[in-house]
Amino acid sequence: MERILQRGAEAIIKRVNGKIVKERIKKGYRIEELDKKIRMQRTRIEARMIERARRAGVDVPTIYSTENFSIVMEYIDGERLRDILNSMDKKEVVEICKKIGKIVALLHENKIMHGDITTSNMILAGDKIYLIDFGLAKVTNRVEDFATDLFLLYEALRSTHFRIFDLCWKNILNIYTQNYSNACDVIKRFEIIKRRRRYK
Repeated sequence: MERILQRGAEAIIKRVNGKIVKERIKKGYRIEELDKKIRMQRTRIEARMIERARRAGVDVPTIYSTENFSIVMEYIDGERLRDILNSMDKKEVVEICKKIGKIVALLHENKIMHGDITTSNMILAGDKIYLIDFGLAKVTNRVEDFATDLFLLYEALRSTHFRIFDLCWKNILNIYTQNYSNACDVIKRFEIIKRRRRYK
């Protein structure tokens, strides 16, 4: 049985026989050989980044196979944090945000920039938060990249979870700072990015 869960600009996400298949879409405006090369390369990179995050201690879906343009992986039976965080009580919100802070710290300590780190890409299953969609992820050691990750999360929380934003952000930053050795430099750069965007 096959069911399309999401259709984006870059990929189609399907549930097939109880597994998730992420398939990169052919781009008609690109030369065919170039298009194949780009899609294969990006598929391989994403699979590697998911495995790197797993080795770093981040909960991610298990990858079963990687084919030319698609990744077959575990279906996580849970709920997106975007859909449920606002309805949680204060204690639950604090615990969730501490876990988010730890996830971001683990990524950055292991030189991983996620590139789209929002509550839409986090699935709560039991007491674990699974991070998904590593399509924009890369290996880096640049403070600017990690600060950009923080800014994306900051903006996502501020727009989607504005009523609990202060509580969320305080707890995320607190745990992030405790668990990432270069957090101070990243937070300083984050503040610069925030000011830069505000006065654009």
